[in-house]
Amino acid sequence: MGSLDTPISAENGSGHATGHGKSPMTDGGARAAPADSVPEFEPSKRRRSSMLPLEVGTRVMCRWRDGKYHPVKVIERRRVHGCGPNDYEYYVHYTEFNRRLDEWVKLDQLDLDSVEAVVDEKVEEKGASGLKMTRHQKRKIDETHVEGHEELDAASLREHEEFTKVKNIATIELGRYEIETWYFSPFPSEYNDCLKLFFCEFCLNFMKRKEQLQRHMKKCDLKHPPGDEIYRSGTLSMFEVDGKKNKVYGQNLCYLAKLFLDHKTLYYDVDLFLFYVLCECDERGCHMVGYFSKEKHSEESYNLACILTLPPYQRKGYGKFLIAFSYELSKKEGKVGTPERPLSDLGLLSYRGYWTRVLLDILKKHKGNISIKELSDMTAIKAEDILTTLQSLELIQYRKGQHVICADPKVLDRHLKAAGRGGLDVDVCKLIWTPYKEQS
Repeated sequence: MGSLDTPISAENGSGHATGHGKSPMTDGGARAAPADSVPEFEPSKRRRSSMLPLEVGTRVMCRWRDGKYHPVKVIERRRVHGCGPNDYEYYVHYTEFNRRLDEWVKLDQLDLDSVEAVVDEKVEEKGASGLKMTRHQKRKIDETHVEGHEELDAASLREHEEFTKVKNIATIELGRYEIETWYFSPFPSEYNDCLKLFFCEFCLNFMKRKEQLQRHMKKCDLKHPPGDEIYRSGTLSMFEVDGKKNKVYGQNLCYLAKLFLDHKTLYYDVDLFLFYVLCECDERGCHMVGYFSKEKHSEESYNLACILTLPPYQRKGYGKFLIAFSYELSKKEGKVGTPERPLSDLGLLSYRGYWTRVLLDILKKHKGNISIKELSDMTAIKAEDILTTLQSLELIQYRKGQHVICADPKVLDRHLKAAGRGGLDVDVCKLIWTPYKEQS
């Protein structure tokens, strides 16, 4: 599952912090940068020099883009020039924040007086009971969301993080946007030396240089994703792309999506998937906003495999639109659906919001008793998802061997207000689509 509308604050994983504390120490552990430098004594300078270069695994305070110092762990280091111990940059993970904010920093951003000894993580992990890592052992994550790796045991999780620990591509250019990436993506080896990639926003081919993209755009005759337009409402369009018919496009879309999704498994065999690409349309063409994918045939009733709203288009309701669209397709199929697990942190948050709004809207309008089965038939939401949502809202009780929904109007209004706005509506009248059938 993928990322949706990203929260604003740094604690929720976006690129900007929102600290307002006036004291040198903030609630989150950040420390204000010193206003004036103090002359150093020679012993202090010698001690600092002796610890350079910093070892991988070192924990230290680092000055972030908000001007404050935050605790980090050194993930990797690289020599930038010269041969001295100061000639290194360090790739750090901010332990308060999501991995999407990991970055390369210079030595002058680090407070060497705060250096902690390198901790042997293998020794730390011996204290863990069982195969699975405890929540405390995992990196601190945004709010109360799940990280998306709960199905991995400790060894598999270490292997995943080791392989993907350093972002290989720093930025991409897509259409009129230059976008900072969040995570590692396994592009072919010939792109290992590229910090920036240039994407054609229509066919999603990617190049190393701007000049290559400009030459490509003169020859590329696509002005929209290479599929069937199944929805058009105002300036919004949805295209269905068959991974079997458009294999290169499907693979390129997966490479692109992995830059913004930590836990996504990259499927090179895209034949088994359909991709639903949402676009904003103007006189220049149809520009990708986000997408979701689904398996052509899912035995587990999954109606969505992966979902992403690109960062420039987040917080505009598009993620909620994509979720709602996936359920409209399920209704057309005459099936109930559920997203593929595990959900990402932002994915879980968005789905809980969608389920809450849809279910409570029905409960508010419905007169008399209604069962979970009836709610499932009306919404195409799987019964288990309905049950867990209502239980989390404390709107369901177990009496005399059955679940009973308790729908007090004032309580419903309070929960609806907390769930926030519903985003863009899907105009079902403008959806022209028939369920996928394997062609002979």
